[in-house]
Amino acid sequence: MDVLSRNNVTVVGEGGPPVLFAHGFGCDQSMWRHVARPLSERGKVVLFDHVGAGASDLSTYDTSRHSTLNGYAEDLIEICEALGQGPVVFVGHSVSATSGVVAATLRPELFQQLALVCPSPRYIDAPGYAGGFAEDDILELLDLMDKNQVEWAQGVSPLVMGEGREEDEDEWRRSVCRLDPEIAKQFARVTFLSDNRDDYRRVRTPTLLIECQEDALAPPAVGEWVHAAISESRRIVLPTSGHCPHMSAPEAVIAALTPFLAETRAA
Repeated sequence: MDVLSRNNVTVVGEGGPPVLFAHGFGCDQSMWRHVARPLSERGKVVLFDHVGAGASDLSTYDTSRHSTLNGYAEDLIEICEALGQGPVVFVGHSVSATSGVVAATLRPELFQQLALVCPSPRYIDAPGYAGGFAEDDILELLDLMDKNQVEWAQGVSPLVMGEGREEDEDEWRRSVCRLDPEIAKQFARVTFLSDNRDDYRRVRTPTLLIECQEDALAPPAVGEWVHAAISESRRIVLPTSGHCPHMSAPEAVIAALTPFLAETRAA
């Protein structure tokens, strides 16, 4: 199948290297609208849905290929190749930040810069590494999703959006509940059980890290680790809470991205 149709790729704007936005778990490309629309007035913006999300072609979901983040990285590489417009500036949120990292280590010539929003290479604590969760906590979360996707989304949404953002929470919950239950379960396991620390250490692409000051899913210690692991990285911590600043504080995300993108266009 045509890759651009498979992933419901949307291209808007003109000029400069393409800025490719990748959404996180439970989301689709529409979650980037508050950031992507303003930036599309200044240059070319590309959005897509992961297979299994949004208006992607569900028939192309492969339980084997998509059992690891490498499968999603392969999808991302294929999208870049299909666009055929040179290296992209990749902007990935949460688990998609990690997919972008994997893709950039496999095919670095396809990526001019990386902007990682609330990334986490590993959610589970390990010796010498604070991921934010004990293994039992993650397994309990995944067990709840297996039993009741709606209840899971209800319980997790305040962590994702931060307290006091009921409208954003409701949008995210509805997005999660639209996912095919079996795909949602597998993607959740891929997201929360993966360990991609070695991939982050291999990144040589200039990288911008955008984080929230209070983020239960990717706490500051994770951001510190990522910043240390990627030698060509700079780090911006936004004075906000939650795990989706592109929804809760889009102006701050745009302000962080703008000088980073300007460097690319100047080059």
